[in-house]
Amino acid sequence: MSTIVFHGVSKAYGSTRALDNVNLTIEPGKIYGLLGRNGAGKTTLLNLLTNRLFPTDGEIRLDGQPVLENDAVLGRMFYMMEENLYPPRFTVKETFNWSKIFYPGFDMPYALELTKKFGLNVNKRVKELSTGYSSIFKAIIALASNAEVVIYDEPVLGLDANHRELFYRELIANYSTNPKTVIISTHLIEEVADVLEEAIIIKEGQIILKQPVEDLLARAYTVSGEASKVDSFAEGKKCAGVQTMGKFKSVTVLEELQNKDASLARELSLDIGKVELQKLFISLTNA
Repeated sequence: MSTIVFHGVSKAYGSTRALDNVNLTIEPGKIYGLLGRNGAGKTTLLNLLTNRLFPTDGEIRLDGQPVLENDAVLGRMFYMMEENLYPPRFTVKETFNWSKIFYPGFDMPYALELTKKFGLNVNKRVKELSTGYSSIFKAIIALASNAEVVIYDEPVLGLDANHRELFYRELIANYSTNPKTVIISTHLIEEVADVLEEAIIIKEGQIILKQPVEDLLARAYTVSGEASKVDSFAEGKKCAGVQTMGKFKSVTVLEELQNKDASLARELSLDIGKVELQKLFISLTNA
């Protein structure tokens, strides 16, 4: 099942609350995007989930079992971190063998197949890998881990465009073949938008939104044109993401577009457009 539940979870560092009373349910078998600005609490949330930090208050459970100091539960999750914690003296292939000790379902043939696709030398030592190939190395272990929950924190750091595209394709193929819960924490929202099924947005330590991406984008739109006319159109509507340039103005409307609003926009000679996930994220987190 792999249902993850955060119940009243907070994390404080002195007077600073990195997470504040988070209540969140992550259902199994979906690809989630954990989105937030720097310092919003993304990494803290993931570190709490994987027991690298302990909550000040609240509890986290996987299928009803607490994650706190529970090796059986933690062994069902794989966390690809930005930091490289693998033994630096090991070669790539030695690290694959080492990973199989902790993840018995680790698919060695698949991992070796991926090294060929990505052009990763299996005989190279971990400490000798560039930033990009270090990300590739960690992503391959995550893909081949066969864990029930796989968490990626900035998985394409240092990758060129071709390798990023290859990673996203492999992620989808892997997910389709072996359904699991996937959580991707990234700042490259526009790039990953087509991969995500559901978005979780965190702001100042609190979850402000959890919604399927398709539904989220369907319930917002942009309106742009002459500033005074945009102001007239937007009156009484829930708006964010205001951009002004001279007499021109663009606003993100956080409501589903109604026929009467579309008609009004035409009367005012305003342009209605779709919202991209990244721009909607910016609008929501700047509001």
